[in-house]
Amino acid sequence: MDSRATTLAQSVLARCDELGQCSSEPGRITRLYLDEPMRAVHVRLSEWMHQAGLSPHVDNAGNCIGRLRGHREEKVLLIGSHLDSVPGAGRYDGVLGVLIAVAVSELLADHQLPFHLDVIGFSEEEGVRFKMPYLGSAAVAGRFDPAWLLREDEQRITMRDAMSSFGLSPDDLDSCRYHTDQVIGYIEPHLEQGPVLERSGQPLGVVTGIVGQSRLQLAFRGEAGHAGTAPMAGRRDALVAASAFIQEVRNTALNIDGLKATVGSMRVHPNTPNVIPGSVELTLDIRHLADDVRNHGVETLVAAGHRSAEAEGCTFEVLEETSQHSVNADAQLMSMLTDAVNECCAGPVLLESGAGHDAVIMGQHFPMAMLFLRHPGGVSHHPDERVELDDVAVAIEVLGRYVLRLAEQFTHQQSV
Repeated sequence: MDSRATTLAQSVLARCDELGQCSSEPGRITRLYLDEPMRAVHVRLSEWMHQAGLSPHVDNAGNCIGRLRGHREEKVLLIGSHLDSVPGAGRYDGVLGVLIAVAVSELLADHQLPFHLDVIGFSEEEGVRFKMPYLGSAAVAGRFDPAWLLREDEQRITMRDAMSSFGLSPDDLDSCRYHTDQVIGYIEPHLEQGPVLERSGQPLGVVTGIVGQSRLQLAFRGEAGHAGTAPMAGRRDALVAASAFIQEVRNTALNIDGLKATVGSMRVHPNTPNVIPGSVELTLDIRHLADDVRNHGVETLVAAGHRSAEAEGCTFEVLEETSQHSVNADAQLMSMLTDAVNECCAGPVLLESGAGHDAVIMGQHFPMAMLFLRHPGGVSHHPDERVELDDVAVAIEVLGRYVLRLAEQFTHQQSV
């Protein structure tokens, strides 16, 4: 293994530790879209980009982007991942991929690439603050819906106001867009967030595709009442209806091969010990590689929601539904990435991604590939996230070789 790659990997892990200190909650990592910890991340990341030979800036969606300038102006290769986190996150989800990309840029700083290399730290992938994922990549892909600017967080701050307070221009989001004719491709290095690579004994995997995902906001409406005086018979308890529905979610997912269905959050109103719950709002996350199976799962569970509500004298409502299609990796980029892995270590494992990534949005507009790193323990979105130094080093070496291979091919095509 290249000793320089090992040195760079040590720097990557130290920087992951440092960014882990940028959090809105003491004692754990929570970093949301355009909060103050994100501003601190931008300061540090911009410094590291500059040291690696990149020219950094923050676009109007809050993405932190560094450019390694090539000797031609018209084309650009994008490598990156996201900078935000879920509440109580680990140190590596998202930021590891961004910092690996910075390390690759430093590794290649002395090479004259025939295209620009842009490292992107996406501002928002998780969808926590405004209940809308992929805001940063949507802006880069030209898919940002201006209606999203009216969404409010839990403090009733609109997205527009959050952007303005952060020093961004929400009316100029089109300036964030990369056009399809200028982008060679998008590569995202990321923890696997699962056990496949660890079980196979391989450090790296090449992603073949990313599952489709549906996110729903649901509500059960019943009738609040006194917990001590209202008879048990005839109650319209929204939480009882929601509980029955949650069990149906589990049973349905167990009975449809490959389907993942999760109720991840729930708000009970009025949420008082001595009051019958009058309403419950909850989220439903449904995923599958086949979009028709996922859509069938959504239809099945919405019908189950209505049945659960009716059984308790309640009503059921779908407040919001968003979805992303499954996305396949670009065959050529995936093949070249596989070749680069073969040059550096044992042949890569080919696997699908059950988690969503910014590559979902990017892959709908640009050629896309993903490189997974082995995740010891496979525990993601959790402080126990882990990664091995040697795996990070080989990922840096692989991506460095990949970019140089792509540069050779690009130069050859331009000369023909």
